Amino acid sequence: MENLRKKTFFTIFIIISLFAIFFATFFNVQTYHKEYTGILNNLTRMRNLTLGKPNFPDKEPNSDDRLRNRKVMDYEVYTFILDENNNIIDKISHSDNSISKKIMIQARNIIEKNNTSNIKIGFLYLRNYAYNFEQGKYLTIIDTANTKSTLLTNLFLSFILIVIGEIFIYIISKRITEWITKPVVMSFNREKEFVANASHELKTPLAVMMASIDCLDVNKKNEKWINNLKSESDRMNNLITKLLDLSKSEYLKSENFSKNNLSMIVEKRALTFESLAYEKNITIETNITEKINFLCHKESIDELVSILVDNAISHGRENSKIEIDLSSNKNEINLKVKNKGDPIPLEESEKIFERFYRNDKSHNRKSGRYGLGLSIAKNIVLAHHGNIKAYSTDGYTTFEVKFKKMNINEKS
Repeated sequence: MENLRKKTFFTIFIIISLFAIFFATFFNVQTYHKEYTGILNNLTRMRNLTLGKPNFPDKEPNSDDRLRNRKVMDYEVYTFILDENNNIIDKISHSDNSISKKIMIQARNIIEKNNTSNIKIGFLYLRNYAYNFEQGKYLTIIDTANTKSTLLTNLFLSFILIVIGEIFIYIISKRITEWITKPVVMSFNREKEFVANASHELKTPLAVMMASIDCLDVNKKNEKWINNLKSESDRMNNLITKLLDLSKSEYLKSENFSKNNLSMIVEKRALTFESLAYEKNITIETNITEKINFLCHKESIDELVSILVDNAISHGRENSKIEIDLSSNKNEINLKVKNKGDPIPLEESEKIFERFYRNDKSHNRKSGRYGLGLSIAKNIVLAHHGNIKAYSTDGYTTFEVKFKKMNINEKS
């Protein structure tokens, strides 16, 4: 259920965030394109006006021609008339600003560094000038410093709005997630309550049936049937017990946790399974770091270790070994149970933690398993804010459990 919530939340959050980023990007791209086009158009107009008036050196400096009277309101535009040797013989400001020393230096630098005629606008977020240079004729410079400042301001404001917007998107996504998952959560909770209540209700009549079967007189005629009743009653009792364990694992709460020696719990559980492993000629090897204290529900962690070790023995090959490792670092506690057996297919590595899931497609009743053990194990791990995974490499199958350090209180 928690995974469903997370997936739903992140899906909604990412979709809305992408829309916000798209509109912010679209706005900045459109603004950039508008400024770029405006600069290019002005450079083109100045070129047409300049080339449309030949023999500028023959003109009087103060003559009232179209170029000199051309005013540009949006940008600071300057035109420099050149002779055949690219010397500046006249300069014109197409705005109310006079031609500053800074512009003159920039003009000379452009003339000195360019060997060919060209238009240069560049990346407006980084450049302060755009120009159109025609050797031996003219140089038009547009001061784009204000444009650069405007574009960077828009970009910065867009970023700030997106950051602020992400907070609102987070809240909205949370609300939408709660609204979408509410029916599923209610259904899931009803299912859990039903399993718990049904298991409790079945426990009493089943106990009466088992007691009644034990009181029946056994003879040659009914021995077979009574044995069948006993076998199925025991099997049903085991199933109900597992369902109750599953129900308990789903209702674990952190307020019931206490500090326990996890190293001791794992060590004791490993010892209790040695006799069972011996029947399959399997040896259990442990590598357990001492005195790892953990804030947990002791009985549940004990059951978690039991499930993993029992699973390793059941699926382990004869004449092999099981390795149990427990270690701790700055960030987490790591528990690994490794056995040599049939590998878990990659597509089933998540499914094996589902209720009643068994990779034995025939659901062989002789195994006495119901596909609930690993579901219980996963619930216990999640209740302790950890994660569990299974994988197979080099002929070994490993179940790995990691608990976050925030739940750990270690003593040296």
